Amino acid sequence: MKREGKLPELLAPAGGEAAFYAALAAGADAVYLGGKQFNARAFADNFDDETLRRCLAAAHARGVRVYVTMNTLLYERELDGAVRYAAQLFEMGVDALICADVGLMSLLHARLPGLTLHASTQLSLHSALGAREIADLNCETVVAARELSRENIAAMAAGAPAKVETFAHGALCVCHSGQCLFSSMVGGRSGNRGECAQPCRLPYDGGYPLSLRDLSLAAHIPALLATGTASLKIEGRMKSPAYVWGVTRIYRRLLDEGRAATPEETRALAQIFSRDGFTDGYFTSQTAKGMQGVRREEDKQSTRATAETAVPPPPLVPLTARCAICAGKPATLTLTDNKGKSVTVTGETPAPALRAPLTPETVAERLCKLGGTPYEMTSKAVQVEVEPGLNLSPAALNALRRAAVERLLSPAPARLPVDIAPVLPAPPAFPRGMARTAVFLHPEVWEALGDMDGYFDMVYLPLWELDRCRRKVRGVWLPPVVTDGEEPQVRLLLEAARKRGATHALCGNPAQIAMAREAGFHITGDFRLNVTNTHAAAYWAAHGVEDAVLSPELTAPQLREMSGRVIVWGRIPLMLTERCYASDGDCRTCRHACERGAALTDRRGARFPVVRVWEHRNLILNSIPTYLSDRRDALPRQLREHYLFTNESAQECRRVIRAAMEGAALPFAVRRLPK
Repeated sequence: MKREGKLPELLAPAGGEAAFYAALAAGADAVYLGGKQFNARAFADNFDDETLRRCLAAAHARGVRVYVTMNTLLYERELDGAVRYAAQLFEMGVDALICADVGLMSLLHARLPGLTLHASTQLSLHSALGAREIADLNCETVVAARELSRENIAAMAAGAPAKVETFAHGALCVCHSGQCLFSSMVGGRSGNRGECAQPCRLPYDGGYPLSLRDLSLAAHIPALLATGTASLKIEGRMKSPAYVWGVTRIYRRLLDEGRAATPEETRALAQIFSRDGFTDGYFTSQTAKGMQGVRREEDKQSTRATAETAVPPPPLVPLTARCAICAGKPATLTLTDNKGKSVTVTGETPAPALRAPLTPETVAERLCKLGGTPYEMTSKAVQVEVEPGLNLSPAALNALRRAAVERLLSPAPARLPVDIAPVLPAPPAFPRGMARTAVFLHPEVWEALGDMDGYFDMVYLPLWELDRCRRKVRGVWLPPVVTDGEEPQVRLLLEAARKRGATHALCGNPAQIAMAREAGFHITGDFRLNVTNTHAAAYWAAHGVEDAVLSPELTAPQLREMSGRVIVWGRIPLMLTERCYASDGDCRTCRHACERGAALTDRRGARFPVVRVWEHRNLILNSIPTYLSDRRDALPRQLREHYLFTNESAQECRRVIRAAMEGAALPFAVRRLPK
């Protein structure tokens, strides 16, 4: 949905109340923040109910919108509390919720239709088609993946049914958003649930290949405006009020003047916070080199210096007033703000004055006492009609003023309390079907299995590698990411696969589901859909998904409530990167190195294989494979098995399959279900 004839919204972060007011002072059009529950920055200060109400009033008085993040994956038993919390936020008057779990989003859309939803970048939307696939959730805004180029942002903004929000400044994850399992699988802290331990900032092979510089598109403001994006987001809910004020203020100026940052402004942004400078590699499609960066001592010193900058308070909102105090009638007061919003309240009926009657001047003086509110008013802005010989006590005038201010600050009348029925599990979305499925990243390994291939009811091979297959292929695995620019090629590959007899597709993204469905495939959802509750499973089932590989973050007790598949073998991909690490960033000149793969070794000696997928992207695999086939008794009976073969040789695959057939243990370290 193209932005129409106005500047995009400037969206600023707030991790606490001081940062919130800094965003208002700097000129943000909207502020996003987290409550105390269900948000992807669990370690920020975040906002309790009382603080949030206070900040909502301050923002709405200034015409600034407030979005609350509920952008984590949710487990089954959390859904009821999440829906109730969302209802509470709705009643408070928040302008939108930013969500990532389609199970929660489908429940909110059905039960709170008046609540505005935004689709988080954690939902991994890379194209207009992906945005259209979730259109039935009625999201007002979709947050584009941070890895998109300028051309793909423009294509998404032009073709999406919702407004498109784009990250413009702040920290970058090296993994595609919503696809990182590194912190969860290795450290037990889920990035999908707001607890990321940031393993990408740690050293590997003596360097910091996974630590990216911060994003800054300040030098590309005219190009961003030309894309049609409706909102520019500044990252930084873990940052200081000085950061929020300084960065937002510069972007406010650039947007208002429709220009790129000067070298001086870029230096000022770097002084506020950077990791050895900034990168625009994704936006400009220059991802091969120059994106890596760490916090140097000089960077930290600059930040410490700017952190002492005094942040001014946000400007007050001017009011005008009309007050009438007439004999035998309740006193009335009308307040009007600078945006034209007007309220009228009534108070006590005046009494005859015994000594000093009210005058217009004394009434105006009392009404202008607006300290502690977002408003200001001078006596010249007050029109007072007072009939002679009347009196109202100072307490009555104060009450009249307070009632008018409270009405002016109150949420819309539609925000009445809502009754939320308990959330019960959805019926099983994926009935029993094929017993065992498998993915083979390398077709030649699959073909070398011979009769052992019969252990699986369905094998999925990479869609982009089918020309290397000599045997008939029944299942295809779609690329983990498909942008608008790549969509035509993927559609052609799907058509060719159907002609070769392929009937089933493994899809891990909303856009892939749409393409596979349109091409006539039976669809299984990959683990990248992040299905962690029955309502998410039901949502995808309604979109034609017949089966799904469940999130590898689920524990055994959580799996008991689910239907679908569980990964029982494989080096689970921890990261999906846009940059190719297997060939040092340039697949065009080193394709064979990509295909051979590579590895990253951490400071403890753990080796994480790196394999190439679809053009130049990489999967960084876990150092330890998951294996559960010797512990089938511990798995819920309704679940079926999924195997993931990535960098194994044919001999290694045969050993795993043979052990699985026998329910035997493997003679090396393996990962089990999370606790």
